[in-house]
This record gives sequence, structure tokens and C-alpha cells, in this order.
Amino acid sequence: MKTTAFTEKHIELGAKMVPFAGYNMPVEYFGISEEHNHVREKVGVFDVSHMGEIWVKGPNALAFLQYTTSNDVSVLTPGKVQYSCFPNGKGGIVDDLLVYCIDNLTYLLVVNASNVEKDYDHLCSVAPKFNITPGRELYNASDEICQLAVQGPLALKAMQKICDSSVEDMEYYTFKKLTIAGIKDAIFSTTGYTGSGGCEIYVANKDADKLWKAVFEAGKEFDIKPIGLGARDTLRLEMGFCLYGNDIDDTTSPIEAGLGWITKFSEAKGDFTDKDLLLKQKSEGVTRKLVGFELIERGIPRHGYPVCDSKGVEIGIVTSGTMGPAIKKAVGMAYVTPEFSKTGSEIFIKIREKLLKAVVVKAPFYKA
Repeated sequence: MKTTAFTEKHIELGAKMVPFAGYNMPVEYFGISEEHNHVREKVGVFDVSHMGEIWVKGPNALAFLQYTTSNDVSVLTPGKVQYSCFPNGKGGIVDDLLVYCIDNLTYLLVVNASNVEKDYDHLCSVAPKFNITPGRELYNASDEICQLAVQGPLALKAMQKICDSSVEDMEYYTFKKLTIAGIKDAIFSTTGYTGSGGCEIYVANKDADKLWKAVFEAGKEFDIKPIGLGARDTLRLEMGFCLYGNDIDDTTSPIEAGLGWITKFSEAKGDFTDKDLLLKQKSEGVTRKLVGFELIERGIPRHGYPVCDSKGVEIGIVTSGTMGPAIKKAVGMAYVTPEFSKTGSEIFIKIREKLLKAVVVKAPFYKA
């Protein structure tokens, strides 16, 4: 099992450690609900070094990414970040990812931990068509980089203390290369996966200890605390953010998953993997749609629970569900047939052979 550059820190601090995506990761420190609310109210730090980082460089980088991703990379300018996905050529999703535009010849792709090798192999299979050489213009740097996600309403205020340029005024989905805690060329971004603001900091593994100490020292006056992956999941779910392996995977299309907004069919975008199939789905409709729902009756929805109509006929399946610690409601996401996908539709979640009433609602569930 792999470790991150911060694993020993988690163990020293008494975190509950579990295997996750091949890594030994902290799932919780002092209770998932408490950690969740701490991020909503103050500031918390997640070790997300298990995430993957893949560089794409050279004169063909843009054309390569336009073809392999669903979004329009050409709209990015240096310092901007874009959410996207890799269509798999069969109508499904290889992975969802972030695209960082360093300059017009250099892009950094941040991918899910469990999919790093799969993503890289997928990109390598397409690379020759664009005269891109794996190991050169296409490079997997995942094992060389560590990352801390500092999240919460006080995160940027705390991190400003150790940054050499302004970060408190940074817009959502932007980044800067700066010196942080004396570490040069760190990448500081504001993408977030919690819905409570904050940043992500990328540095080389050799600078991990220095970064960890500086982040917690800077955040001390704001009651900064380390947070586990359990709260990361409940935080993202309160926002209605997709999790690969739960809400999207190789069998779900971005159109079905409500990700049409990152699937562009413009002239500037041009041809891309699965373009015709996805365009057909957009124009003709799909047989299922991912929706958010709130449970009206008492219970907690979980991944894999059946979704039924009032007569008990199965119409879908729950992909994610929890009792939201900040909203104090049982909420979830599910694929349902189109006639039940409209906001306000009454659906039933089958829990222990009982049909519990729920209503389709629009995400995010949490409103800051």
C-alpha cells in the first residue's frame, strides 16, 4: 500500500487510517460530522496527495486535450482552471478531471487517485495521433507531487500569511505560481470540493514537511485542524458534486450525469471523443438522468439502494447518500428515468424493504 508524504503526520496525530485508492489515508480525526462542520465554519486541511498529476506539453498539447476531453480547452488562459471529463469512446467516462492552463504550450491535468494509471494509459493510447510522446510531452508526475487542500471560509485569510503575493482576492477556478512558506514555484489554486471556499497547494514531495508545518502554524489563530476523507465525501455530497466510482463511471455518459455544461459542441471545440454519440444524446434525450433528492421520511440513503415509484416499481438507483451534517437532512443523488427527473418529483428510496418518500431537488443541498 502506498503512502503520501504526509502519512506519518496523520498517524502521529491519531487519525483513523484506511486503505483508499491504494494509499494508506486518514478517514477521520475527531469525528466525521464534527470535521465536516469545522470546515463549514472555520478551516480544515485535507491531504489529497493521492490525486494524480499529469503534464501535457508542446505545440500539440491543446489539440490533444481538445480531442481527449469534453470541455473546450481553447477558452482557458494562463492562470485559469477548467472542470472536464475524458469520454471513453463508448459513451462512458474514463474519469473527471481538472485542466490547469500554465501557458499555451503547457497544461497540468489533475485526476482521481483511483484512476491515475487508467487515465495515463488512455492518454498514451491517443497520444501518437498528435505526435505526443509519453514520457516527454506527456508525463505522469503523480509520485513526485504532494497536495494539501485547505478548505473553509477562513482558509484564504490564513494562507495569505505565508504567501508572497495576494491570494484572498483570487477568483474561483483560478491558480497562481507563487512562493509559499519559502517554497518557490508552488501551485496555489481555488477550485475546491467542499463548497466552503479555500485553496489547494501543490509542491514537490521534498517540501512536504515544510509546507505542513507552515500551513498549521499560519492557521493556528483560526483554529485550523486536519480533516479526514470521510468529511471530504459528506462535504462534496452536500454540494451535489459527482464522485467518480459512485455517481459517474465508465458506464455513465456526461449527458446522463448532468454534465452537459462541460460537454461542448462548438466550432472552436471541434471533434472530440464520443462527440457524435453525446450530441445525439443531447438532442434526442437519454433513458436515465442523475438527480439530487431529499428524503422526506426518516432514514439514510446509501449507494446502491433502489429508487422506486409509488407502486414500488424500480425506476433507478442511489449513487450517493448521507445525512448532511451541516444541513441536517438526509440527501443523495440517484439515476432515475426521465419522467421522474424534474424538480419536485416524488420518488421512494427502498431501505430495508421499506419505501421511504423522497423528493427530487436541485443541488447544491447546502446553501452558504
